[in-house]
Amino acid sequence: MTSTTIPKTQKAAQYHRADNAIHINTIPVPTPLDTDLLVKTVCSSLCRSDLMNFEANDIGLKLESDSPVTLGHEAAGVIVAIGDKTKGFKVVQEVGFLPATNCCYECEGCQVHQMWCEQGCKMPGHAADGFFQEYLAIDYRNAIVLPEGLTALEAAPLFCAGVTSYHGVEDCGLKPGQWMAIIGVGELGHLGDLRCTLDEAKECGADYTFNTKTDKDYVEKIKEITKGGCSAVVNYTNSKVAYERAPDVLRINGILMVVGLPQEPLVFNSMFIALRKFRVMGSSNKIPKELPEFVAFSAKHKIKSKIAYYKLEDINKMIDIMREGSFSGRVAVQFD
Repeated sequence: MTSTTIPKTQKAAQYHRADNAIHINTIPVPTPLDTDLLVKTVCSSLCRSDLMNFEANDIGLKLESDSPVTLGHEAAGVIVAIGDKTKGFKVVQEVGFLPATNCCYECEGCQVHQMWCEQGCKMPGHAADGFFQEYLAIDYRNAIVLPEGLTALEAAPLFCAGVTSYHGVEDCGLKPGQWMAIIGVGELGHLGDLRCTLDEAKECGADYTFNTKTDKDYVEKIKEITKGGCSAVVNYTNSKVAYERAPDVLRINGILMVVGLPQEPLVFNSMFIALRKFRVMGSSNKIPKELPEFVAFSAKHKIKSKIAYYKLEDINKMIDIMREGSFSGRVAVQFD
């Protein structure tokens, strides 16, 4: 393994089930496998699904033991060591990476999403240690070198929120002239639509914006504007009510794209699905072979998240900000 000087211990923000809280602990620097890159973390950003450790949920993001687990699954950094069996990477390169561990990368499940790997993928921050730590061991098959113009400090949110948002739109496969509605312009949705608030959405080119809490006749307005409804609705929120209302603005055989994750299961009318009144699809952070397309697109169009940076010791403050919804972007730790 090629390496630079690396400490034996590091600081990490870890979730403790015993008191349902986050603590800053000193833990060992991970020992990389021969297929791993050892990465010095430059930035790790907070995602709404990180908070599911604190909450009961029915969607499968649960801890597997009572041991403390390092929070987080969005990060980017710089390579400080390279395993003997890695390919295509060098020390000092800045990289981003998808959040998955213990994957084979070859089975049928891995070609759909790594969470379905036959050998049992583990989600960082939940079933495995996550990315709010100073050093990370990342399988090289999950990583990509950042292109010129995209730094690790800026790129962290792209590797969950960004890639998820991109495919939430791209995977609908709409053609020019078709209408798409995006629900949610907060910390995830602002990457999908490149907007942070309704005013900013208008400034960035959104044709129309609606506040569904105050625009009581928004369904009728949208159907009139689109001459029958949208061809796709992409929901970036975790609101079950938003999912229940989304089909109202779809035209016949339109797509309801599931991206945001409510804590409860979604329920759809089986007759509507069988008769193709609308279709249900889903999108998440995808698989490694699809990263080059997304990263190239992001670099070309200078797609970056609005980020507020903090120290690792501020992790609980960051969590409070996310819970309150007081910042319409990503909150992140900038490591020294």
